[in-house]
Amino acid sequence: MAETWDEAQLIADGFECVYAELEWYDGPRVGLADIGGKPHCFDGYGQYLGDEADEYRVWPASEAAVQWVREQWAIFARWNQRREAGTVTLESHPSHGGIDARYDELTLLLTPHRQPPDDSRRLVGERRFTAGARYQVEGLDYWFRWRPTR
Repeated sequence: MAETWDEAQLIADGFECVYAELEWYDGPRVGLADIGGKPHCFDGYGQYLGDEADEYRVWPASEAAVQWVREQWAIFARWNQRREAGTVTLESHPSHGGIDARYDELTLLLTPHRQPPDDSRRLVGERRFTAGARYQVEGLDYWFRWRPTR
């Protein structure tokens, strides 16, 4: 189990909240997190560096995209709570399409916002974990501290 940190210590150490995780492969690949106190999309563009911090393309998220991502994340987080309680199966995951109409609508609305623009920045994201449930409606059990690439 990874070491956990409380929110006050994370903030003091310069870590920022992660609101949504859209892809995970040996670590977060795509999602929404604060960078400099403002919501940004992040994309790990296939990088996986093992236990080291990962490099990401990041770009500011529009207000609409932030609302849509957080709404879609909440749908997923509530589904995951039901799955962990054993009341639904993996086959009912909302990303499969045709299961949750609003989730499907949000996917369409968000598609253009999930592509890194040409002027996206490259930053390294270092993760620290908090205690508590991994997937929560308000975000995840990890935070990022961002720094420029070397």
